[in-house]
Amino acid sequence: MKVLAVGGGSGGHVTPVAAVLRELAVDTTDSLEVLFVCDRAFERQARGIMAELPLAVKVRTIPSGKLRRYAHFSWWHYVRHFSIVIANIIDVFKTFAGFIVSMGIIMRFRPNVVFAKGGYVCLPMGFAAKLLGVPLVIHDSDVLPGLTNKILSRYADAIGTGMPLENYTYNPAISEYVGVPISADIQAVTAKMQARYRHDIGLPIDKKIVVSVGGGLGSVVINDAIVACARTLRSQDDILFYNVTGAKNIEAAKERSEGLENYIAEPFIYKDMHKVLGAADVVVTRASATTLQELAGLRKAVVAVPARQLGDQKQNAKLFAKYDAIIALQDDTLQEELASTITGLLGDERRRDQLANHLHQFAKPDAARDMARLITASAQDRGVR
Repeated sequence: MKVLAVGGGSGGHVTPVAAVLRELAVDTTDSLEVLFVCDRAFERQARGIMAELPLAVKVRTIPSGKLRRYAHFSWWHYVRHFSIVIANIIDVFKTFAGFIVSMGIIMRFRPNVVFAKGGYVCLPMGFAAKLLGVPLVIHDSDVLPGLTNKILSRYADAIGTGMPLENYTYNPAISEYVGVPISADIQAVTAKMQARYRHDIGLPIDKKIVVSVGGGLGSVVINDAIVACARTLRSQDDILFYNVTGAKNIEAAKERSEGLENYIAEPFIYKDMHKVLGAADVVVTRASATTLQELAGLRKAVVAVPARQLGDQKQNAKLFAKYDAIIALQDDTLQEELASTITGLLGDERRRDQLANHLHQFAKPDAARDMARLITASAQDRGVR
């Protein structure tokens, strides 16, 4: 079976693909051939993620554009920031170029099925798959579907969702609630496992550790807030901050944190991310569905900061906060509220356990296996065995 998988823009659109491909490889190692396509901006990270799989995955990139729509913008903002309108127009042509390249990739690779995980890079490939008669399977992690998945859902043969189907308007006849595919390494962390993870990655066992991640490309807002928080709490030598900054932000983070002994910065984690997250007492993160599902599997206390321009993250945070599964903070007030929120959680083990247990109820450990089943079934419907 030949599978063409596509996703990009962030780790949340790539790590689930890796989890699904790992499951596909369990039963079809000898006959499975995979090509992964992403956007150019995320190519380096994607290659690192795919290199950890037990099968060889070729990685290609295509041109892709995005429609810049910001949840906090009115029409007047777009008039004032006309450069955004120009960028959107340019990206229409990038998307068309991506469609042409996608047609060529599909005709050369001849996949039995296309699996589109999400991100604007999926749009041209999804259109090409439909035009060439290749089965299309999509997955949507977020409570609020993105524009790409809304469009591709009209042409999909099967749809997997990260949340219960009542949150979506997809055709229920072809949709299934599978959860968000995550690595098989992710499981509820015990005190013994946490100590082992810290030992494995060289972190102190006797300190309270705050791990912060801002998605595959990082978050300047979270990075700056974590550095400010570390500076505020530098006198509390039992607290350590471990900040995954994103590759482009590492130098700025190191410069801003110079002299702080309670702060560690890493650009990106290709391997053993579950150990980094599992080592934490508290995790500060963006509110992407994939990251929240990983943390649900790990059973962690989470402070989630939805990106103010992303409506899907706002809806994710709203849903999880409704069930007291996370503490949700906002970009605009993050630096003022983060230090007190963290010290409150680190000083209250019962509250941390309460949050972690509520979040763990969202875990769907079989999501990758179920998504792999949908992909295989769609290929078999076209006669592939």
